[in-house]
Amino acid sequence: MKIISFYNNEKLLLKKAKSGNKEAQKWLYDKYSPKMLSVCRQYIKDLQFAEDVMVGGFVKVFKYLDSFRHEGSFEGWVRKIMVRESITYLRKSQPIIFDDEIYERNAVNQISVSSDLDLEQIQFLIDALPDGYKMVFVLYAVEGYSHREIAHKLEVSESTSKSQLFKARKMLQEKLWDLGIKCKTKLSNN
Repeated sequence: MKIISFYNNEKLLLKKAKSGNKEAQKWLYDKYSPKMLSVCRQYIKDLQFAEDVMVGGFVKVFKYLDSFRHEGSFEGWVRKIMVRESITYLRKSQPIIFDDEIYERNAVNQISVSSDLDLEQIQFLIDALPDGYKMVFVLYAVEGYSHREIAHKLEVSESTSKSQLFKARKMLQEKLWDLGIKCKTKLSNN
């Protein structure tokens, strides 16, 4: 008889978690929480608020575990919940402005970096985007949503989604260009 490990069989783990098994729920939380915190953090600048949103997202995950149909990955299903929770949090905490003129008003402060940008510095540049730009950029470039899906999630038109993405990319390119020039100058002085 072949023994299936409780911790290596995700379907068995999900079945036990659905029935309220706290050990199974904890194992799922421990497995997925680092990735899901990263997802929430992409939308929410403050790590503590991102953690709060993630925990609230996991409450929903376990509450609605019966609705997971095994038609895709469990991680993908959880990720969608985290994205939805992050957007809901942002909507509640402050109105999201999709403004054409915000680009000029919200210039990103210059930062000094070495010639190689690390993940934290890239996240800093993305965090510095106006909220509307940032949400569309992350949904499109990181999460892989289409403009139609983004428009539906954010309750804006597809053209607004496309315009916000274009402006976010332009702003990021300008900041990366500025950093690239800084890096070259710094390197040539060494």
